[in-house]
Amino acid sequence: MEATFVIVGGGIAGVSCAETLAFFEPEKSIVLLSESSLIKTVTNLHAITRTLTEFNIQEMASSEFSSKHPNIKVIHDTLAEIHDSEKYIITTENKMIKYQYLCLCTGARPKLIPQAQQFEEILGIRDTDSVDTFLKKINKATKVIVVGNGGIASELVYKIKNMQVHWVIKDRHISATFVDPGAAEFFLPSLNQDDVKQEPVSKRMRYQEEDFHKSGAALGPDWYTNLIIQGAGGLSMPSSVKVHYETEITLVERLKDCTHALAVTLSNGEKLDCDLIISATGVTPRMSFKSHNSLECSENGEIKVNEYMQTNLPNIYAAGDVCSANWNLAKHWFQMKLWTQARHMGSYAAKAIVGHLNKEEVLQDFCFEMFAHSTKLFGYKVILLGLFNGQKLGRNYEILIRMTKGLEYIKFVLEDNKLQGAVLIGDTDLEEMAENLILNQIDLSPYGDDILNPDIDIEDYFD
Repeated sequence: MEATFVIVGGGIAGVSCAETLAFFEPEKSIVLLSESSLIKTVTNLHAITRTLTEFNIQEMASSEFSSKHPNIKVIHDTLAEIHDSEKYIITTENKMIKYQYLCLCTGARPKLIPQAQQFEEILGIRDTDSVDTFLKKINKATKVIVVGNGGIASELVYKIKNMQVHWVIKDRHISATFVDPGAAEFFLPSLNQDDVKQEPVSKRMRYQEEDFHKSGAALGPDWYTNLIIQGAGGLSMPSSVKVHYETEITLVERLKDCTHALAVTLSNGEKLDCDLIISATGVTPRMSFKSHNSLECSENGEIKVNEYMQTNLPNIYAAGDVCSANWNLAKHWFQMKLWTQARHMGSYAAKAIVGHLNKEEVLQDFCFEMFAHSTKLFGYKVILLGLFNGQKLGRNYEILIRMTKGLEYIKFVLEDNKLQGAVLIGDTDLEEMAENLILNQIDLSPYGDDILNPDIDIEDYFD
């Protein structure tokens, strides 16, 4: 078998790459190699601002996807070997596929705490299959420990009801992947509210019951929204969350003839017991294949790519969680393992491949000019723009904050009287103004602290 373009990975980076290639080169043959029989496509893409987008994730059968894109052939298999000199790959089912251009979008797998191999009660959450296992086990639990401080951990802690939750984090404040201590304080009252905020029907997820038996690519944004996550305690047990700061699990032991299954010792000496441990401590790149010549990788094991998403091996590209941006980054952009960036990278890699195929100039996409991410934490809309936590700025910056308890939290990061980043929590309607101020680097010294004065409609000046 051979194809002009071979893409490895059925997640958002791989599918975005394949779809963009199919759009620009409808006559060329494309092979999409996917571990899962379901692949993830972006639908209902909506631009909030120039850099911010919202979109749906739809899981689609490979046959349906191929019928929409006649020049894309989806193969349900796994990459085993890359023979870069001869330009072909070998799959685990011993298929040989020749390529002109190869794009690696294999994504990442969850990092589990070291004790996970010994106990079936320690779970990671990454794909729909692991969610199915999690739901079955948590329905029988009354006490759970959640380890990790990123998006998935924050979502789980907020959604789990009718049981005791111990949240073990190594940081000084919750949700440290995304927010600062001030925003963490804003979120804290949400942790022990028995009534979860009523959220609108998700615009970014469509999963069906039968889809929860397919493993493979990572979950989409808002995967948890329509799930009812409650323990065996029933309504008689109000949910409670206790946060254990600046600590980690050092020992897990099995309990016999006890109410709970596991005994846990934390690094601060505290002892807990529980029925289940959810390990949500980040991800590690999926690199379970061999390459004839070595791919150059970062310290964390991601494949290094240049400004055109090219690896060090000719005609081989990479995009999404498996890659590391190895070029001179724009001041206000940096890489995070996010769905939005996976989509951007996959699509841009395809444009770069087409440009190189046709010997045309490739211009880097505008999405790499400024970091922009829209998500939901503890029931609140959260928008992160630019250097939202002062990343790259050292200590030479100032912060302006406006907070209305239970309603909104706004943080502006300024350097030399110019906006460098923003955190917008709640319905602030400030995202377009903040984006413009960051991109245009407007001098804000004439406005002083009034830029966040609620009595002054500052938007009128900058929209």
